[in-house]
Amino acid sequence: MNIVVCIKQVPGTVKVKVDLEAGTYKTDDSVDPIINPFDEYAIEEGLRLREKYEGVVKIVSMGASGAERAIRNAIAMGADEGYLVTDPVFTGADTRATSYTLANAIKKIGEFDLIITGKQTWDSDTAQVSPAVAEMLDIPFVAWVRKIEEIKDNTITVERLMESGYDVIQMSMPALISVVKEINEPRLSSLRGIMKSKKTEIRKLSADDIEADKEKCGFAGSGTFVQGFTYPEKKTGGEKISGEIPELVEKISSTIIDLKLIK
Repeated sequence: MNIVVCIKQVPGTVKVKVDLEAGTYKTDDSVDPIINPFDEYAIEEGLRLREKYEGVVKIVSMGASGAERAIRNAIAMGADEGYLVTDPVFTGADTRATSYTLANAIKKIGEFDLIITGKQTWDSDTAQVSPAVAEMLDIPFVAWVRKIEEIKDNTITVERLMESGYDVIQMSMPALISVVKEINEPRLSSLRGIMKSKKTEIRKLSADDIEADKEKCGFAGSGTFVQGFTYPEKKTGGEKISGEIPELVEKISSTIIDLKLIK
C-alpha cells in the first residue's frame, strides 16, 4: 500500500514573528519550527495503516530548505521516504498555488493509494489545501476523519466527525482524507528512527522536477495575496481589585450597573 502524508513546518511558538514589509511569517530558527501538530496525527495514521496492510509511507512537504527538518522528524517517527518540494518560484503561494504544486509533486513521486493530511495547519488555519489537492488529482476526498474502519477491494470506509455524531462514508481509492486528533495518539520517535532519519536522503523537487507551470506557482499563480500585516493594539486600562469576598461582590456589582450591562 502506497501512502503519502503531506505535512507542513510551522512556527512552534505563540511568539510568531512577522515581516511587515513582505507580509509573511519569519521562518528562522528563532521561532522553533516544528511539524504542524495536526499533521502528526496524519503521520501516525499512515504508519498504522502500513503496519496493518504493509507498504510504504512517503512524506511530502513544500517549503524552504529548513522544512527538511520537519521531514526528518517524520522519518524519525517511522516514515520510509521524504520529499521536499522547494524552489524560489514557490514563494508567496496562496492555498491554490500550494495545492497545485503539491498535486504535481505527488503525481511525480509515483502511484499512491491514499493521501493523508491533518485537518488544517495552525499558522494559517484555512483547511483549503487538502480538498484542493484532491480536486486537482481528481480523486475522492473526505474531511474530519476520526476513524478508518476498513480498506478492502480498493475501497476505504471511514467515519467522519460531525457536530452531532459521525457519518460512515465509503469511497473508491486512490483517495485523500484529512484527519482529526480523535483518530489516534501520535507515537514518539524511537532511537532507531532518529538514527535512520539522519541517514535517509531527502529528495528535493524543483518546479522543473515536478513539471509544474511556473505561472501557476508561488505568487504568480496565487488568486489571493496578503495586502499587509498589522499587530493588534494592546489592551490598556482595567482595574485590579482586592479585598474580602463581600467587598469584591459589591464592587463588581456596582461596576456592572454603572456600565449599564444590566439594569
